[in-house]
Amino acid sequence: MSKEQTTVPDIFRRAQVLWRENPEMSLKDLRARLLSEYKGAPMPPLHLLAIPEQDARAPQEDWSAGLSLVRRGIQTEDWREIISGILLSLEQTIRYERERGHTGTADEWHDRSVGIRGVTEKGVGKWMPEELMKLAEKSAKK
Repeated sequence: MSKEQTTVPDIFRRAQVLWRENPEMSLKDLRARLLSEYKGAPMPPLHLLAIPEQDARAPQEDWSAGLSLVRRGIQTEDWREIISGILLSLEQTIRYERERGHTGTADEWHDRSVGIRGVTEKGVGKWMPEELMKLAEKSAKK
């Protein structure tokens, strides 16, 4: 891996790519592969821990499971801990999808629009000008 600084989301995405290429790879082998790729690279910045696109795949408590390990690894400059935390988050996300499907598809509890859908529709219908409403409906159909 190059010596330029990567972020936690970059490493997470790389782990996803490697796992997708070889879904039978054990976490131990994936961990070893990532460690060899990032050995000697600068530590990722501490202020960029979140992996925002994972919020659409699994509840935050699943995809963020390993971020405390990542944070501690960055602070102690320990790549093993950083990679372990990223793989914990990846494993939790994949396990959630296997067991329940994507967020909001399996049950109403994880559907983020439950409880606000009616209020949102009422507010939009009340305050959005009719021409904007028609434009939005037209765009949604495309």
